[in-house]
Amino acid sequence: MTGKRKSIVLVTVDCLRADHVGFMGYNRPTTPFLDSLAGEGIVVPNAIVAGAPTYYSLPAILASRHPLALGRDLLGLSPDEPTLASCLKQAEYATAAFTAANPYISPRFGYDRGFDTFHDYLHDEPEPLASADPNSPPAGLASRLNRTFQLVRPALGPLGAVYDELYFRYCQRVTPVGRSLDALRRFPSADIIIDHAQTWMSSVGDSPFFLWLHLMDPHSPYYPKDDALKLMGNGAITPYEARYINSSWNRSDLKRPRLATHRNDVVALYDAGVRWVDVQLQRLIGILRDSHRWDDCIFALTADHGEEFLEHGGRYHPPSGLMEELIHVPLLLCVPGCGKKNVSSAPFSHIHLAPTLLDAANVPTPPGFQGVSHWSEFQSGREFDGLAISECVAGCANPFHPDQRIGPRVLAVRDSRFKLMLFFDPPADQLYDLESDPGEKSPLPADAEKPVRRRLLNAAREHLSRSITNRDARSRVQARLRELQLEWKKPADKASPVAS
Repeated sequence: MTGKRKSIVLVTVDCLRADHVGFMGYNRPTTPFLDSLAGEGIVVPNAIVAGAPTYYSLPAILASRHPLALGRDLLGLSPDEPTLASCLKQAEYATAAFTAANPYISPRFGYDRGFDTFHDYLHDEPEPLASADPNSPPAGLASRLNRTFQLVRPALGPLGAVYDELYFRYCQRVTPVGRSLDALRRFPSADIIIDHAQTWMSSVGDSPFFLWLHLMDPHSPYYPKDDALKLMGNGAITPYEARYINSSWNRSDLKRPRLATHRNDVVALYDAGVRWVDVQLQRLIGILRDSHRWDDCIFALTADHGEEFLEHGGRYHPPSGLMEELIHVPLLLCVPGCGKKNVSSAPFSHIHLAPTLLDAANVPTPPGFQGVSHWSEFQSGREFDGLAISECVAGCANPFHPDQRIGPRVLAVRDSRFKLMLFFDPPADQLYDLESDPGEKSPLPADAEKPVRRRLLNAAREHLSRSITNRDARSRVQARLRELQLEWKKPADKASPVAS
């Protein structure tokens, strides 16, 4: 290896949809700084996650493998499988990760592997991510009466919906709300993460480093920074209004038409969260430039998955479908000496990201990675072919319970134009022409595009076969042993269930 080695900064933004980013065509000013950066970098137009949500997407980004490759019952990274961090640590890089309190990105699931410094901001026992539900007031007489009323509610017919609305509004009125959105936010905001990253970078001197930041600002519940709201022209939203919007969006008793009345307000809060990421990444890159590290730094920005705003009747990012709003994410690369390049519109799976970054940094890629580097294609602008496969386990909303992980698989196979969705319980398949139907509103008839359907089905069959026949038995056993150790440890040490 000759010359000064390039550092790598990888930023993953939770819930960041491709179509809510300026350099991907969004018409609201969510990412003005990143848009300017895209003018001198590489924009990958069709970056596709290998799974959704976070616990099915991160193995591809960090370990270049499909999320269910160790089996549906195991999540995260195996204790001994190679990762982007472990490869760079072996190459004598300083390594650090700052992840904004996402409980699925923790030592419990192996994400500290290869990092000298790993700060996940999870001070207590991590809990599953669920949308905040401040719809119930503190326990008291009204709460007890409501529980009693729910026993007879089914007999009330339409009057039951009237009661639900009145009780919801009552809850909003009597539940205290803080003076600022900061008091409502569940995750450390991007400015806190950048502050800690700055302190760490100043400690490594001139050594090459790998820095991974996972930012949660666009994640629900949507409580952006006040400054970000002002930048987006929404500075007048009060904490009470923001909580009311979030609580309304989270209601399980509302049908799609009623939820749609809140959609624009929810998107405005979400977009402000994206804008705050943009502001803080401008600050981060300013720090790198001021310290004369930017010219020797590879910068990569992407997302673990997107977010749904009723496009297909859903909210947030549940593991039940793999529609475009969930699997199509932005990917921006800035590499010293490379400049702006035009990149193929073929799907680029996240399993290829780690090998591509290592290749750009001139660091060997381990043979265990399932992806391959596309760095030469990015540099030359050559077209590349291929398919992107995404997968998840339907209904696995709480992966802290292992029994939820063994549900039916959902699989999506995507090429440049067509996308095949496969469901296994009950068996079903849907083929979409993304050119004529980008919103995936109308699957093609069963007898349409038979050669395409056959090709994508064959790709799915080969993927499933490889998932079993090429399974790394050692990595699976190591991951299973970690799971068992955590289970055995719980009764004796409930306050500290996270493995070291």
